[in-house]
Amino acid sequence: MSEVLAPVRHRVALVGAAIGGSLSPALHEREAAALGLDYTYTLLDLETLPPEWTLRDAVGITGFNVTHPAKQAVIPQLDDLSPDARALGAVNTVTVDGSRLIGHNTDHSGFLAGLRHGLPGARLGRVIVVGAGGAGSAVAYALAGAGAAVGIADPDHDRLDALLARLRGRFRDISAVDHVEDALSDADGIVNATPIGMTGHPGMPFDPGALSSRHWVAEVVYRPLATQLLLAARTAGCRALDGGAMLVAQAAETLSVLTGATPDLGRMRAHLGELTTKDSAHD
Repeated sequence: MSEVLAPVRHRVALVGAAIGGSLSPALHEREAAALGLDYTYTLLDLETLPPEWTLRDAVGITGFNVTHPAKQAVIPQLDDLSPDARALGAVNTVTVDGSRLIGHNTDHSGFLAGLRHGLPGARLGRVIVVGAGGAGSAVAYALAGAGAAVGIADPDHDRLDALLARLRGRFRDISAVDHVEDALSDADGIVNATPIGMTGHPGMPFDPGALSSRHWVAEVVYRPLATQLLLAARTAGCRALDGGAMLVAQAAETLSVLTGATPDLGRMRAHLGELTTKDSAHD
């Protein structure tokens, strides 16, 4: 008689700060259930964990998602990085291979997939990226890889210089931006890759008065989907993309990396629509 193998158990956790409102648990678990996986997704909020806590203190976890503000800070805890994560200097997914923790990055491919789906035909001649942190690194890397000339703005000059040095090792047309509003004069699009506009971080990352209808505008923020920046961009006649597009695409790729399964992007987008509709109803 052949031996019946027990199904693989996937125990995944999201590591970050102030993540109580994350939609990722519902998004991951619904799709995993549709795929027939034994999969649970929990939250490990750095604001409630001891300061000395590390990924190795998480018992029974078979994989991690990593979000703000840990995408770069977590790297010293890892044993190895995928080539993309190493090039970016940022991690959003960690696989557990025995005792080894290996960092990956699905943000860059998730952003580009979301952009192509949500803003088909968007011109990628020159694009401004606001923010040089984990999300900004991924967005700039994705856009440069797609052939765009990328200008990056960040008030933290050390962080900006470190990102420029990494990207210039692979791409030629990467530059620093001192004044976002001035840089928009010859740009096709702009991406907010900062937390500004997210719930708890009100405001806008630049003056939207510099936008015109020829620009496209994208967010990585998805709580709320309609940030102040996107509302202003739409008022200016811009094509605009909310952060839900990137969320779904990177979540699907993360699921694939952690389980080997192939998620259904259309199904996940529909589920995100349900989740955000419920959110709006509770506001």
